[in-house]
Amino acid sequence: MKIGIGYDVHKLVENRKLIIGGVEIIFEKGLEGHSDADVLIHAIMDSILGAMGKGDIGCLFPDTDDAYKGANSRVLLRTVTDLMTKSGFKIGNVDSVIIAQKPKMMPHIEKMKRNIAEDLETDISNVNIKATTTEHLGFEGRGEGIAAQSVCLLVNKENH
Repeated sequence: MKIGIGYDVHKLVENRKLIIGGVEIIFEKGLEGHSDADVLIHAIMDSILGAMGKGDIGCLFPDTDDAYKGANSRVLLRTVTDLMTKSGFKIGNVDSVIIAQKPKMMPHIEKMKRNIAEDLETDISNVNIKATTTEHLGFEGRGEGIAAQSVCLLVNKENH
C-alpha cells in the first residue's frame, strides 16, 4: 500500500468557467490556470502521483507546455490513472475536501464523485468528496480563490 497527499489552489477571476470535479458550476467567476484549473482533480492527481513517488502534476503536465493550455483535467486524470495502472497499483480510496466560501458545492458533489470514480476506474464507494467554508477567513473566505486537499491510498493490484 502507498499513501499520498495532494493540495491545489487557484485564484477566482472574471471571464472563466468554474469547473470542479469535472462539473461546470454556474458562478460569476471561474478559476485561473493554464488548464481548466480544476482544483479538486489537481489535488487528487497530486495525491496519486505522490503515493507513487512520481512528483506532481507540474512535473507531468508543465504549465510551460502549450499542449496543456486549456486542458480538460479529467483527461489529465485518466493519464495519471494509466500511469498508476502501469505501475501496478489501483485506488484503495480517495478522500478529498474542497475549501470555498462560495459557491455551494453540495449540489454538485455526487456528479463530481461519479466523474472521478469513472476516470480512476474505481467504484464510486472508493471516492469521497467533502466541502467546507473557512467562515470568511483567509483567501478562500474572502472569495479570492478555491483550494482542495486530497489523500489517497493505492493498493498493489496483484495483492487485491
